[in-house]
Amino acid sequence: MIDAMAERYGVLPSKILREGDTFDLMIMDCAFTYRKFIEAKHDPKQDITDMYDQEQLKQVMESTKNGNRNKL
Repeated sequence: MIDAMAERYGVLPSKILREGDTFDLMIMDCAFTYRKFIEAKHDPKQDITDMYDQEQLKQVMESTKNGNRNKL
């Protein structure tokens, strides 16, 4: 991931290691996941539901419905 971030921002990986933080990693992860989602959405052979654990999503939904947002 460090290499991908360095390539994306046009800096050396050592600069990412020196100056990057977990927020940068989170943003990069979101960007990669979104790109994968868009590519899968436009390819009928790919199943986009395999990107997420369906049972965990159901638990989150039920927990939210019941007003227990912080219990996950």
